Amino acid sequence: MKLVSLISSGIDSPVATYLVSKYSERVILLHADTAPFIEREERTVFLKLVEQLRRIISKPLSIYIVPHGIALKVFQENCSRRFTCILCKRMLIRYAESIARKENSIAIVMGDSLGQVASQTLYNIQVIDEVSSIPILRPLIGFDKEEITRIAKKIGTYSYSIAPFKCTATPKTPATKASLDLIKREEEKVDMKSLLEEILSKKEKIEV
Repeated sequence: MKLVSLISSGIDSPVATYLVSKYSERVILLHADTAPFIEREERTVFLKLVEQLRRIISKPLSIYIVPHGIALKVFQENCSRRFTCILCKRMLIRYAESIARKENSIAIVMGDSLGQVASQTLYNIQVIDEVSSIPILRPLIGFDKEEITRIAKKIGTYSYSIAPFKCTATPKTPATKASLDLIKREEEKVDMKSLLEEILSKKEKIEV
């Protein structure tokens, strides 16, 4: 069984990846590089985090890196800022689904835990998941931050995850109860197919 795990340099998604790795013969990591909305150094820290994850998982890891900052720039220029987080997550799932098909993976893994941020309310999760035609696993859905942090410290990823990187595309007042119709109208302001193709054509693959 192969899984595609959406992973950042934050605390949650490396823990989610670690938890599902027990049940997967191979985990393919997908990292969204959000530059220029985050410092360039974030990528270096992320790769160090992945090295630690590989040591603890004891399995080879494939990493795909996509230039997601391209999409964020398009969303900021064309769509309502309050929906940026939801548009972002739906785009991430589109990348993951494309790579899952390429790698013959059966599911996508995300590090969401219920209600920690705006995109993780039940209303928004429902809207986000609609874009996927394959299962989305969220192993942390019922965990609180303290529980997730405890595991991150145990597996050695926490020290990398607390680096002070913050995505500047995050809106000040994000929508917490979006409707699918409204989000689809926002996406109609953008040529999503061409945008997806452009970003995927620039993806990198790294083996660790």
